[in-house]
Amino acid sequence: MSIKTIGAVIYHTGDAARTLKTAFDLAVRNDAHLVGLHGEYAPVPSVSPMGTPDAGLIQTEIEMGRQRSEELGKIFNDMARRQSVSAEWRAVSGYAASEESVVRIARACDLIVVQQHDPDDATPRTPGIETLLFDCGRPVLVVPYAVDVDPAFKRVLVAWNGTEQSARATFDALPFILAAESTEILCVDPRGTEEKDFAVSGADIAESLSRHGAKVTLSSQHSGGLPAGASIENALAESRADLLVMGAFSQPWLKQFFFGGATRTLLESMPTATLMSR
Repeated sequence: MSIKTIGAVIYHTGDAARTLKTAFDLAVRNDAHLVGLHGEYAPVPSVSPMGTPDAGLIQTEIEMGRQRSEELGKIFNDMARRQSVSAEWRAVSGYAASEESVVRIARACDLIVVQQHDPDDATPRTPGIETLLFDCGRPVLVVPYAVDVDPAFKRVLVAWNGTEQSARATFDALPFILAAESTEILCVDPRGTEEKDFAVSGADIAESLSRHGAKVTLSSQHSGGLPAGASIENALAESRADLLVMGAFSQPWLKQFFFGGATRTLLESMPTATLMSR
C-alpha cells in the first residue's frame, strides 16, 4: 500500500503546529495529497436568566467558531504554499453533522494524522480520537502533544497480540515498516494466555513482513503481572523506537470501559508517535 491521501484533523491553534508538521512532512515524503480537516459544533442554545434563549451568547459562540476555522485554514494554506504540497482545507460546522462530515471525508484518506489529547486542554475535539478509530475504518497516526516526532520513523515497534486489529494495524503500517531501518515484532505475554500462542503468530507475521523486504526481528516479553500497556511502554523505552504500531480496542468494550486496556494506556501516555487501526 502506498500513502497518497493524508487527512490531518486539527482542533485548534494549540495542536496545529505538531499535527501539521508531521502531516506535511509525510505528504512530502510520500508525494501525497494532504487534506486539512476541522469540525465545529454548533453552539447549544443558552437560556438567559429570564428563561428565554440568549441570542447574544449564541451569536458570540458562532463567531468564535468561525474565527477559529478561518485562522486554522490560514495556517494550513500558508504551510501548503511554503512547502508546495498538493493540499486542500475542509472545515465543516453543525451539530452532529460536523463530526459525521469529518469522519466521512477521513474515510477517503489512506492515513489520518491527529494530535494526542492534552489533558490540560479543554477545547472541544470534533471528532475525538476514539471516534476516528471506531468510525473511520482508516489507520490513525497519533502524534504526542509533548514529544517531538521525526516522521522518518527509522525504528518501528509492532505490538503484536494476534488479533484482527493487530493484523490490520501491521499491514496498514507497511509503508513505514518497509522504509524503516529496523522493525521489532513484540509479543507480550499477558496474564491468562500462553506465550507459545503469541510466539507462533508473531513468527508468522515476522516472516510475512520479511517477504515484503522488511528488516524484522521478533521478541517476546513476560508481563510479570503488568498490564499489556505497561509492558509495551517498557519495551518502547528499551528499544527507543520512534513509531509504535498496534491494534486499537481489541478487548471487549465492557472490559475496556471498566478496566481500561493497552489502547487507553498508550493514548494517555503516548511516549512516541503511534499508528493505530481498528
